[in-house]
Amino acid sequence: TGVTKGFRYKMRMVYAHFPINVAIEDNGTKVAIRNFLGEKVVRNVNMLEGVKITRSADVKDELVLEGNSIDNVSLSASQIHHIAKVRNKDIRKFLDGIYVSSSGVMETEDE
Repeated sequence: TGVTKGFRYKMRMVYAHFPINVAIEDNGTKVAIRNFLGEKVVRNVNMLEGVKITRSADVKDELVLEGNSIDNVSLSASQIHHIAKVRNKDIRKFLDGIYVSSSGVMETEDE
């Protein structure tokens, strides 16, 4: 199904106080995450081969990863999730991060 339809992962940005700023660079092959928990450091993630990332047009604070290889798409989503992870704080209180909200096969328009 990967070659004929492709795979899609949707990720949501969750924050309580400081809005997470995500910039998609290099024509959808690189992501820069800024203002995570109010920190000044910029976190960069390079997408793996064949994975494109875009912002969702209809849902606020949502990223869409698409590609033919489920391994590359899921590993890119995992890299984004792990780089925006709360460390050295109580994770019950600090729920900020970028989480996978749905994953599956892309639906084509002609079906």
